[in-house]
Amino acid sequence: MTQSVSLLAMTEFVKPPKTLLRQAGRALVDFNMIKEGDRVLLGLSGGKDSLALLHILNHFQRHAPIKFEFAAMTVDPMAGDFDPSPMIPYLKSLAVEYYYCREPIMDMAKEHMGKPSYCAFCSRIKRGIMYSTARKHNFNVIALAQHLDDLAESFLMSAFHGGQLKTMKAHYINDDGDLRIIRPLVYCRERQTRDLSETAKLPIIPDSCPACFSMPTQRQHMKELLAGEERLNKTLFKSLLTTLKPLMRKGCPD
Repeated sequence: MTQSVSLLAMTEFVKPPKTLLRQAGRALVDFNMIKEGDRVLLGLSGGKDSLALLHILNHFQRHAPIKFEFAAMTVDPMAGDFDPSPMIPYLKSLAVEYYYCREPIMDMAKEHMGKPSYCAFCSRIKRGIMYSTARKHNFNVIALAQHLDDLAESFLMSAFHGGQLKTMKAHYINDDGDLRIIRPLVYCRERQTRDLSETAKLPIIPDSCPACFSMPTQRQHMKELLAGEERLNKTLFKSLLTTLKPLMRKGCPD
């Protein structure tokens, strides 16, 4: 009850740090992510990254030279103790158009999966729900909050385990050709979204999904590997960004 009251009392957006805004703004321009008249739907998990992007999009909506609309949506997978429902009063306090969908994804996974790949299954189902919601409410762009650390981890996973040089794309069109997917944080570091969330006391929802914590993941291993390398090479992610930019851009729409 205390949490709900405090969220409702918070009625103003946070202004993100200039460095974070500059990096996100450069990505928006470099990859032509948002255009005049776009309707953008933000995937809001309640974690530090998507909450940071919520406030970044608000800033650019008010200050960018182009006009666009944005809303947010959360897919609650109904998994264990993970409960993103506090986002409902929080988004209401900010007067942001918001869609909240509860879907028993873990139960669906147990029924339909033939191997333990819950995270991939969950991601696929969530993405499908987002696409359906975007189409139903006439959004043409979906914004996701993966940052440079995420892209670097995906790059290593693909190289080490898939034998391919690829990572997440900064901007692409879905297979049906009716939605554009953008990642405005591709130049930003995870520590920046963490600092923003802590400084601004954003209402982060702890990631407590039992499937995610039941065993070490490849991604967590890559995160630890990169952290160790960065301790030895402070310019590691600057070099990785140069390496990854062509892969981020591959197939990027005009």
